[in-house]
Amino acid sequence: MPDVDGLWADFARPIATAEDYIASLRGRRMNVFFMGERVPEPVDHPVIFPSINAMAETYRLASERPTLGGVHTPIAGLQTNRFLHVPTEPADLVAKHEMQRELGRRTGTCFQRCVGLDAIGACHSVTFDIDAANGTDYHKRFLAFLKRAQTANIVIGGAMTDPKGDRSKAPHQQTDPDLFLRIVKRDANGITISGAKMHQTGAVNSHWLIVMPTMRMTEADKDWSFVGALRVDAPGLTYVVGRQTNDTRAVDGGPLDAGNAQFAGQEAMIVFDNVFIPHEHVFMDGEWQYAATLVERFTTYHRSSYVCKTGLGDVLIGAAAEAASHNGVESVSHIKDKLVEMTHLNETIYSSCMAAAYRSKPLASGAYLNDEMLSNVAKHNVTRFPFEIARLAQDIAGGLVVTMPSEKDLQNNEIGPLIRKFLQGRQGVDTVDRMRVLRLIENMTIGRNAVGYLTESLHGAGSPQAQRIQIARGMAIDDKKARARKLAGVEERRR
Repeated sequence: MPDVDGLWADFARPIATAEDYIASLRGRRMNVFFMGERVPEPVDHPVIFPSINAMAETYRLASERPTLGGVHTPIAGLQTNRFLHVPTEPADLVAKHEMQRELGRRTGTCFQRCVGLDAIGACHSVTFDIDAANGTDYHKRFLAFLKRAQTANIVIGGAMTDPKGDRSKAPHQQTDPDLFLRIVKRDANGITISGAKMHQTGAVNSHWLIVMPTMRMTEADKDWSFVGALRVDAPGLTYVVGRQTNDTRAVDGGPLDAGNAQFAGQEAMIVFDNVFIPHEHVFMDGEWQYAATLVERFTTYHRSSYVCKTGLGDVLIGAAAEAASHNGVESVSHIKDKLVEMTHLNETIYSSCMAAAYRSKPLASGAYLNDEMLSNVAKHNVTRFPFEIARLAQDIAGGLVVTMPSEKDLQNNEIGPLIRKFLQGRQGVDTVDRMRVLRLIENMTIGRNAVGYLTESLHGAGSPQAQRIQIARGMAIDDKKARARKLAGVEERRR
């Protein structure tokens, strides 16, 4: 029999602070690779640590603003991080979005916990629905798992996106069945799974993962239709950390060239090689009919979670305004108009996300779910507006964003003084400060944190077409046509 209690033994002391969190990641036996080399201790890796520090900010916020970053959960009966909370009223989702925007402001990047949070909300309601229909005990298992996670105050990551192989074929039709994560063995103790998950945000920085199906399934796809929780250091797991533009500036340059030396995001490919999950941590096993419901509820939560990009937008708008000030053009009319446009786009994203929270409705389990239409509208805005905000930021900042000499040139005794002389802007502005702001704009628009601000905005929680499909399903066009006919005086006839 598997020792389920033993899986939680090293979480006996709750994680209370950012320092506790960082310490909790040390000494784990994880198979992590970056740039073709095994990483023995991710916490000490200079390219990986900024992403760990970004996630640590979720604990700093909870310590500094406990009613925003934390919440009293009825499941465990204690105060825990809001990233472990199941929303039970619209106010919970409103607070969640305020927290996400604030963390975006603090880090200027992806802080990597939203996928796990939204997986928790989706699993809470779907396990309840499966049990009500089938008499299973998934919901009880899930609540027991979540209670332990809340008590320990750990990080749960979510894993949904499969490699997918030939997109025209279902999981069971693939030439290689591992192109969708699948169950390869069932026994009296649990399930064994193999395959991979792609683009997994903050996976190396988490403590546990919840793995989920990625799409609508059929009866032939039963072995691919499951949900389970496992430790990130479970035997059989391998992580390949993805490259990000200019990520090695953390080691080949300095804090100035990094643009944002403190914080970064992280994505990884996770390979599962016969990984065991005990029954106590299996929350769906073959109930293919509920895969689509799980994905739709998860994406409804997660698409509205892209409110975090408004926090990054706040930073980029501020950087553009600072660059304009350094150039002495902050009062020029077209500069002010561009800053207004950037703010308009940013607040449009925010308003649709918040509206989706305020218009949330309860599900049978008692969890509240964002309004589906408004969540999809919000995410569709996110696939477009950050790109225009980034374009305007570069427009205001000027070409020096991409032609500026390096920090090492600045430190050179011969050419450093020349750089300080010729890169100066408005009188009274330190040249190095001007360079720092320009590097931040570079970092967020074409550098490392453009991953979290731009590409993730385009493809995270589904590509733009995924939102358009959901918007089309919910737009009630026949009802709209009927209202138009009535007001126009068009006689209703049998159709």
